[in-house]
Amino acid sequence: MKFKIITILVLLIAGLSLFVSGCTDSGTSSDNETAGQGAEVSGTDEPMTVAVSILPLAEFVEKVGGDKVKTIVIIPSGADPHTYESSPKEVQAISEASMLVTVGVGMPFEEVWIDRFGTINSDTLIVNCSKGIELRELAKHDEKLETHTEEENDGDHEGLDPHIWTSPANAKMMVEDIYEGLVQLDPENEAYYAQNRDSYLEELDALDARIRAKLAGREERNFMVYHPSWGYFAAEYGLTMIPVEIEGKEPSAQDLAKLVDIAKEKKVKVIFVQTQFSTRSADVLAEEIGGEVVAVDPLAKDYIANMDNVSDVFARNIV
Repeated sequence: MKFKIITILVLLIAGLSLFVSGCTDSGTSSDNETAGQGAEVSGTDEPMTVAVSILPLAEFVEKVGGDKVKTIVIIPSGADPHTYESSPKEVQAISEASMLVTVGVGMPFEEVWIDRFGTINSDTLIVNCSKGIELRELAKHDEKLETHTEEENDGDHEGLDPHIWTSPANAKMMVEDIYEGLVQLDPENEAYYAQNRDSYLEELDALDARIRAKLAGREERNFMVYHPSWGYFAAEYGLTMIPVEIEGKEPSAQDLAKLVDIAKEKKVKVIFVQTQFSTRSADVLAEEIGGEVVAVDPLAKDYIANMDNVSDVFARNIV
């Protein structure tokens, strides 16, 4: 009997010890989970959401921001910036961005988005990437189809050319603007952004050197494009751009006849087009001059690879 009582007491003491130990372990486990959650919040460092108007700007933001940014592109690949309309879901996602990066000139849809941010999210930082860039008028024709050379600037043109990123020198200035915006929102990571910026600027310098080497030695240096997207590129490298499009519209039959004469005079054999626009007029023109239509895309995201490819194409086909 006495042995049974002692056994029961031992079992009760052991059970009580396990209960206390269990309570203590449970409390410790709870503290660790809380600490873990706290570390996750402070160490998560969620990437900053940055909205951009076009794909090349996404490339610039990601090169500078690295893993500290997440980009949302308003005009997706293959879409025409002149006609694209975002879906309600896209509008909601874009409107939550901490920063909006714009080309800053000649793109009406950007003004629409700036107004939206002003009413939906007034805390969004707007970065204008045309700051400090010498802007050009958008190339167009006069009645003789002769005011399209990059050397001329008679003040009669309406509207500014928004395609500023097609010049690597301009791209460098745009990258600087983006860097300043990221630092303004996230000053703690300034050194990280500066290192990324400097590395990418070196890549842009190397790109510029390659393009100059490819285009060296050309004589008349003329090229014909449907949409005048390459004005800044032409100005940077001493080329003459001849646009087919007449003030944003398809050329008339009379205009096409004059363009055929110009192409023959300038010995142009290639009409450059981009996928966002109709190639009908370019096809007709190419057939008339015994030439061909070649696609080059100023809106591709992989900026350096694309510009290398475009300059290769121009170097082979510019006379």
